[in-house]
Amino acid sequence: MFSWVKQEQGGRNKDGEMYQTVTEGLQSLYLKKLLPLEETYLFHDFHSPALEAADFQSKPMVLLVGQYSTGKTTFIRYLLEQDFPGMRIGPEPTTDGFIAVMYGENEGVVPGNALVVDPNKPFRKLNAFGNSFLNRFICSQMPNQVLQSISIIDTPGILSGEKQRISRGYDFTEVLRWFGERVDRIILLFDAHKLDISDEFSEAIRAFKGQDDKIRVVLNKADQVDTQQLMRVYGALMWSLGKVINTPEVVRVYLGSFWAKPLQNTENRRLFEAESQDLFKDIQSLPRNAALRKLNDLIKRARLAKVHAYIISHLKKEMPSLFGREKKKEELIMRLPEIYTHLQREHHISPGDFPNVTKMQDMLQHYDFSKFPSMKIKLIESVDKMLATKIAGLMTMIRDEESKAPPVLVSGGAFEGSQDGPFGHGYGEGICAGADAEDWIVSREKHRYDEIFYMLMPVNGKITGVNAKKEMMNSRLPNTVLGKIWKLADCDKDGMLDDEEFALAQHLMKVKLEGYELPSELPDHLVPPSHRKNPDAEALYNNSED
Repeated sequence: MFSWVKQEQGGRNKDGEMYQTVTEGLQSLYLKKLLPLEETYLFHDFHSPALEAADFQSKPMVLLVGQYSTGKTTFIRYLLEQDFPGMRIGPEPTTDGFIAVMYGENEGVVPGNALVVDPNKPFRKLNAFGNSFLNRFICSQMPNQVLQSISIIDTPGILSGEKQRISRGYDFTEVLRWFGERVDRIILLFDAHKLDISDEFSEAIRAFKGQDDKIRVVLNKADQVDTQQLMRVYGALMWSLGKVINTPEVVRVYLGSFWAKPLQNTENRRLFEAESQDLFKDIQSLPRNAALRKLNDLIKRARLAKVHAYIISHLKKEMPSLFGREKKKEELIMRLPEIYTHLQREHHISPGDFPNVTKMQDMLQHYDFSKFPSMKIKLIESVDKMLATKIAGLMTMIRDEESKAPPVLVSGGAFEGSQDGPFGHGYGEGICAGADAEDWIVSREKHRYDEIFYMLMPVNGKITGVNAKKEMMNSRLPNTVLGKIWKLADCDKDGMLDDEEFALAQHLMKVKLEGYELPSELPDHLVPPSHRKNPDAEALYNNSED
């Protein structure tokens, strides 16, 4: 399965294993350390299918989940800035299956039955969900720059009532759980007019239990309500999510209108732009954190596999050798919560590492406990050694890889539409204001600042730090902020401010009071003309004064 590299290119660990990348290292550890434990104790029957090479080598994936007509497909269209094969958009439940939108040199659609036999795609284990699912699963391939870095999974709109469970013909929740374990980001989309979380949607969200760090929430179509209504909608959404996502941390919610049409309500435009940039940054970081995410998922899988081995071997140990097996089996299934508690104490395991007890009880009904394997200490020790030592080595490799060749961020599509030029986020605002102006932007308010400056009784055209402090304290900004402003404004570092430096300090305080961040170094366009190295700049400033 591996194409091992030469010694001078790769890294060799203490056991003589050599691999060039973190991905190959993870794959090697899984095959040699974790997979034997999983196969011995039937882990794949109870929890998750075995991982394959494509699971380690695939691009980061983003899973979109939401009720129908919340804008999932439109959101993908917005990111890619072009239609993709198999796309259908409408107010009714249009997307009736799962669509994996991936990169391909030739545009086209690959049906599900062909997709699950492709060893280069990470979907082979979906074959277990049967033809009913595979007939509703396609891969949409197209040459798009965004898809060179990530893949996107579109899902059917979640319906209400019995249609969700009966009409689909496959276990929708289990399919979501399968994807949730393998994707890098799970985005839950809500419509500003559809905040109700139905029982079916709640069940779908609970399928992502244990993947809370991957979940982000998008409140779409937020431009269709005004500011007051948006506050109420946001509060109602957070209340509803608190009932479903049982974590003490507040989930991150992004507000906006994610399509390429004019905003219906523009009073929150600046907020929507800031939120969309935050969401884009989160998605753009996925390739950089992909190796770390796979490492994290492998650790979670190893911990679960260890706990599963303890459970199975304990049930085997408790079974009688000849008579009364069925009665003992029923008793052990009933006492499974007690067995969990016993194993927690015996092996010092956190309760959060154990699988759902009700689901485990249901699955155990179909197995003969007497055929379960006994405890094999060497397998457990091998996994413990992997977690204790080998994972640390891969963490070092991740940092080395990042330092040598930083991963390329997601680019193209909507990710490039507003990064540069006058429509870039923050362009012409705050500290960037006046960057493309011919005059010094501070000069526009300098006549007001000069009045204050001369009231402070300058000596030889400059005021001391004591006098400047009294005036600057009136802004009520913290001393740490004022100290930074002083360092930026004192261009010649003489501990005093002339009229231009004082005007600059006043401008920087105004920028901070308006809610913008201060730079670590003063931008060239804010340097006072008399302190610039270019004499033409001072001449231009004097002409503008005249």
